[in-house]
Amino acid sequence: MTSAVLTAGAEDIPGLTTTTEAVLFWVFGTVAVIGALGVISARKAVYSAMFLALTMIVLAVIYITQGALFLGVVQVVVYTGAVMMLFLFVLMLIGVDSAESLVETIRGQRVAAIVAGVGLGIVLIAGIGNVSAGGFTGLAQANAGGNVEGLAALIFVRYLWAFELTSALLITAALGAMVLAHRERFERRKSQRELAEERFRPGGYPTTLPNPGVFARNNAVDIAARLPDGSPSPLSVSPTLRQRTVPDDGFAKYTGGDA
Repeated sequence: MTSAVLTAGAEDIPGLTTTTEAVLFWVFGTVAVIGALGVISARKAVYSAMFLALTMIVLAVIYITQGALFLGVVQVVVYTGAVMMLFLFVLMLIGVDSAESLVETIRGQRVAAIVAGVGLGIVLIAGIGNVSAGGFTGLAQANAGGNVEGLAALIFVRYLWAFELTSALLITAALGAMVLAHRERFERRKSQRELAEERFRPGGYPTTLPNPGVFARNNAVDIAARLPDGSPSPLSVSPTLRQRTVPDDGFAKYTGGDA
């Protein structure tokens, strides 16, 4: 189904949408609202990020059904792909504990969030009311010179400052994540030569340590890897774990170590 079929008749009568377009909007719009509510109601930050990804994908589908193919692809590639991966990377990098999320680190941030939310709702209602009362530009008129050219004129001419401020906000968020994840180094960083020499000193290990469970019957982290001669390698198991071995009978047995 092409965009021409989805918008058939809407170009002839300004301000009127087709039945197919209206049905698609209400279906995907409902899913987008449900995803947005999940973002603010989910108890875990990862779940909120996944709900946000769902909302962004649904918005991309709405853009494509409206004939804005370039904007829909950018929505998926940039926001759903890059920005969402950045959110998840920050969550995994610095960690978000549920107990910490209940503590208000900035005084008055909840009140400010409520005021900002109400203000955004008023702006959206005013914008929708303005379009409903005065009509909107038809798809053919908006894409007269091409969808990419029309979008570029809006971003780099009419809404240039808003676009640049949004870019600055994203860069600031990325810098803030790096500052929060930065750790002070208390010792001098060893060079590659020094690290190589330490490997060949007595007690060192010249090659890369095997992962736990390599060439064993189980890939658990408390089962030692097998060396080429078949013997277990105790270096492959963390000293904080209680090491197990898998004898020929197939039953794992503990062989000492710390619990």
